[in-house]
Amino acid sequence: MPTWKEVTAANPAHSENFARKWKMLAAQGKDIHGEARLVDAMVERGSLILDAGCGTGRLGGELVNRGHKVVGVDVDPILISHAEHDFPDGQWVVGDLSEDEIPEGNFDLAVAAGNVMTFLAVDGREAAIRNIYNSLHSDGRFVVGFGEGRGWAFDDFLTLAKEVGFRVDFLFSSWDMKVFKESSTFLVAVLTRPGADLL
Repeated sequence: MPTWKEVTAANPAHSENFARKWKMLAAQGKDIHGEARLVDAMVERGSLILDAGCGTGRLGGELVNRGHKVVGVDVDPILISHAEHDFPDGQWVVGDLSEDEIPEGNFDLAVAAGNVMTFLAVDGREAAIRNIYNSLHSDGRFVVGFGEGRGWAFDDFLTLAKEVGFRVDFLFSSWDMKVFKESSTFLVAVLTRPGADLL
């Protein structure tokens, strides 16, 4: 699976095409906020949320609209410019989850939707998960979703998350919380950075 940097290097128009796709879906009245509904239900109003791999701010911007403080980090400056334009009340930062320090810190929840994890370089996966883990406060949650066949087996991802220190609380097969089964082709994992009383 190529990284996002490799995809955009091979096709310089990819980022603008990606941004256009989501705007077109929204204009057509498609439901593009399933992830935001789930995340919003998991935190108190006014929570501090990290949108890891935020892209155009589609998810994080909706969470801002729902009353949360959002910091979005993405490796793609073109997508960040869309987020800044469309959702000026969010904080949008160009950064590599595997290499750069995540701004703010002490997040109530981090979310990585849209197959973000599978666009990471294989040798940067552990560093990215560790950076997200370290950005959360004790008992903070990390909600991550991606599809199968993208170069990172679900079991391998969950094993690495546990090695970093996360506790696996829930597994779903969709953002609307359908039951995860052995045959599921999509994973939504709810992970927690354990608190002192939950280790």
